[in-house]
Amino acid sequence: MRTIISFAALFLSVILLQLSTGGVGPLDAISGITLGFSKGEIGMLGSAHFFGFFIGCWWAPRLMGSVGHSRAFAACTALGAMGLIGHTLTEDPYAWAVMRVASGICVAGCYTVIEAWLNAKLTNEIRGRAMGTYRIADSGASLCAQLIIAVLPPASYVSYNLLAILCCAALLPLTLSKASQPETPEAPRLRPGLAWACSPLAVAGVIVAAVSSASFRMVGPVYGQEVGLAVNQIALFLAAFVLGGVAAQYPVGWLADKYDRRWVLIWVSVAAMGACGVIAAAGGTGTLGVMLAAGLFGFTSFPIFSISAAHANDFATSEQRVELSAALMFWYALGAIAAPYIASTLIEGFGPPALFGLIATAHLFLIGFGLTRMRARPTPEERTSYVFSPRTSFTIGRLLKRSREEN
Repeated sequence: MRTIISFAALFLSVILLQLSTGGVGPLDAISGITLGFSKGEIGMLGSAHFFGFFIGCWWAPRLMGSVGHSRAFAACTALGAMGLIGHTLTEDPYAWAVMRVASGICVAGCYTVIEAWLNAKLTNEIRGRAMGTYRIADSGASLCAQLIIAVLPPASYVSYNLLAILCCAALLPLTLSKASQPETPEAPRLRPGLAWACSPLAVAGVIVAAVSSASFRMVGPVYGQEVGLAVNQIALFLAAFVLGGVAAQYPVGWLADKYDRRWVLIWVSVAAMGACGVIAAAGGTGTLGVMLAAGLFGFTSFPIFSISAAHANDFATSEQRVELSAALMFWYALGAIAAPYIASTLIEGFGPPALFGLIATAHLFLIGFGLTRMRARPTPEERTSYVFSPRTSFTIGRLLKRSREEN
């Protein structure tokens, strides 16, 4: 417990960072609606965020290797704060897209630093409890970020500056901590082909997870506005999605450890398709029906990434797993870059249900591909444990363990 408490500064930085960066996506979408942005322009903002996320995943470990953990965290946080403040200088969607690239770099970079720090300092005896505390702090702050947006006025100087203040405040706990920094890790190799070599199904799974999550989180406010939700209700709509996803982790993780992960992945995708139908039809059922449908959609779609990652790790050696995490995030980022813009364009052309038509189609592909892959090779006899992966970074911190083993 004393060791976990010693990471209080890191956890507080995570909470403040998530309160800031976790709110900018829905705030941008709601502000875009208020300012009269087209649906395609709102989708572009989400795509720009994940483009920055992709850059940050590649750049942050190299920056951390050059200047250390605290300075890398400070640099990425500064980019995020500048992006937020920049929103107040103009109401041009293309300028906002550039600023969202900065927020994406901030998210990927800061989480890479924090997870690297944790993994370097934790021992195997307390790793599970400490990482569990970290996941609770991260998920809880993400949920609170959606609730904060419910009370912030859209397209407001005050709203964006409040998020910028929270982003800057995230600097203080980590940079003022008296705890010694870990040794600087070596930069990892990015080998996207490794994930495909380990498990083509896992690659397909993380891409579908990206399509589901990125589309909903970045374009979900457009859907909410189209079905008649008020601004504060849109934020609660997104919060219901996050809450449903967090609630799914334990029961789905238990199933993924007990049964063939491929069957679990297939059946969770079937459930996600059903949830897409429910939420697409819920638009006329009133606010409560829409909220419950969002929670169901989060419950069925959120675990896809973690199941896919666990399945890929079943076929990897211990020496490959760090680079495998990086490769899976590469594929996730690629899927997430395109999804929000495509989803917003479909909504503009075919109406709100088109968002879930896109997501359901992606899951249908995953089901078919999963059934095909089950004929290709048997389930491995020894399997890794299911781990809740929040899709925030490359989890590059595990490189530190490899570096110590090599030394």
